Amino acid sequence: MTGFSTGRYRTRRLVTAAVLTAGATVLAACGGSTQNAPSTPSTPSTPTAGSIPSMPMPSMPMPGGATGAASPPTAPAATGHVSIKNFAFSPATVTVPAGTTVIWTNEDSDAHTVTDKGGMLHSPTLDTGATYQYTFTTPGQYSYLCSIHPFMLGTVVVTP
Repeated sequence: MTGFSTGRYRTRRLVTAAVLTAGATVLAACGGSTQNAPSTPSTPSTPTAGSIPSMPMPSMPMPGGATGAASPPTAPAATGHVSIKNFAFSPATVTVPAGTTVIWTNEDSDAHTVTDKGGMLHSPTLDTGATYQYTFTTPGQYSYLCSIHPFMLGTVVVTP
């Protein structure tokens, strides 16, 4: 071999060793083993083309000391969502079971309210991005409007 090709081969071995050492260092920082990492850059193991050096995968503890066993799902609180946009409640009618919290979100650039004639629903003025919520506990039909724009109408139907 000429001096040029020997130098290139040596450079390739040193670069390969540096990459393997860096990978082992990262793996060690994550709690993995470094037993397959080369001890010095002068004696690297040169992988064959297309092969990946094998390194053991670190075991990762589960948050809260869990062992990975599936826990039973917790039922989330029921919610209904109504958007206020384009000077309308969307959906205009929302049907939810008793015990559900309905959340109105103002997505318009103008302020709006959520108000019913009986006084049960009485939001403050909702600026853009503001929300109002109410939990419906009694089955029935509840009609509401925007007190600023009374042509905006909506209905919540609460089922048993």
